[in-house]
Amino acid sequence: MKHILWLVSVTLPQAAAACKVPTTEVGGGWLTGQLNALRGQLPLTVCALDPHLTAPAAGEADGVRYRLLPAAAPDLDGLLAAEAPALVHVWGTEYAAAAAMQAAAARAGVPVLFSVQGVMRDCAAHLLDGVPQKYIRSGPLQRLAARFAPAGLLDGLQAQFDALAADEAALLARAAYVTGRTGFDRRAMQALAPRARYFACGETLRPAFYTGPLWYPRTFGQAPVILMTQGNYPLKNLHTALQAMPAVRRRWPGAVLRVAGWPPPDKGPLLAPVVDLLQPYWKYCKDLARALGLQNCLQFTGPLGESAMRQAFLDADVYLLPSTCENSPNSLGEAMLLAMPCVASNAGGIPDVLADGAEGILYGDACDAAALAGALCDLLARADGGAALGAAARTRALADHDPAANAQTLAGIYAAILNGGAA
Repeated sequence: MKHILWLVSVTLPQAAAACKVPTTEVGGGWLTGQLNALRGQLPLTVCALDPHLTAPAAGEADGVRYRLLPAAAPDLDGLLAAEAPALVHVWGTEYAAAAAMQAAAARAGVPVLFSVQGVMRDCAAHLLDGVPQKYIRSGPLQRLAARFAPAGLLDGLQAQFDALAADEAALLARAAYVTGRTGFDRRAMQALAPRARYFACGETLRPAFYTGPLWYPRTFGQAPVILMTQGNYPLKNLHTALQAMPAVRRRWPGAVLRVAGWPPPDKGPLLAPVVDLLQPYWKYCKDLARALGLQNCLQFTGPLGESAMRQAFLDADVYLLPSTCENSPNSLGEAMLLAMPCVASNAGGIPDVLADGAEGILYGDACDAAALAGALCDLLARADGGAALGAAARTRALADHDPAANAQTLAGIYAAILNGGAA
């Protein structure tokens, strides 16, 4: 097999270690899983653009070369000249470096394969679903304050997502090869990448989720734990989950909604009005929690690494994914690998990876709080605690996320492209 160059959107821990640079990344686990499965099968260089670097860094570990470039001034032409890859594989289509690599590879005459992660067109369309306009529209004072402090103004966030969707559409219109994993992203590529050949390939998840103890039902009494894995921006739909909790708590008064991820910003009582001004989504969620009497129901863990995230799944009674748009979320795959019962919205590619009624419970409109509450109550009331659904989900996930099978498929995709597109 000829030399392959990966461009990834985060500095992987093994890349940071090989290049002797610090990192605080906790994401990118699907990349680590696929890298571990593919390592040793072909010559591979993994490159990332790191915002903390001022000079390039390089290293090697376990037969993989790593190249880290400063994000502010990456020399992608120089990278391609030095590495001389036969093929560039760009993981993700929504970040600026993907388009820059596409242009550099075109100048070098190197084919590019793009992996679809989310689909920004659809994410942008559903970013603010269910959020009242009064939290979306920013006023002059908010825009003035945002010049001097980090802010999460929602109309500004929508503009960012719209711009990313436009950039992604321009990139995909020029793409020759794309790989995805759901019927949802395949249909999107038919519209966005009409000239590209589409290859299906499953995703390999973080190694810790394939071994060790599995989820099993516990006696939770009146206090079931419902786990979400993100809630820091509206697409993840924490607001609808909060609206569903009163109905759940009428049956189980001690029920907890636990969010594994970044907590709301807290600068103390004196600066609370400023935080509310600059972070309207958190203000909306805080207002909801207060109005619904959920102050003691909502818990945040803070960012969790691989092993801590695994334990957070095992400590909960149901995994909840209420997102307004997803492709095939890694968190859902990880919960399924652990045989955990799952409730999810019937949005995007989610029904392509979790069969309703057989492997979990899907509810209709992502912003339908009554339907979400009904799905949670259905699962929590089951005599087996959802164990049968979890077992079926694990069987599905072991097939979809099989490391060896996915590595073999990906190597076959590389070979097909390098053989001139022949299968």
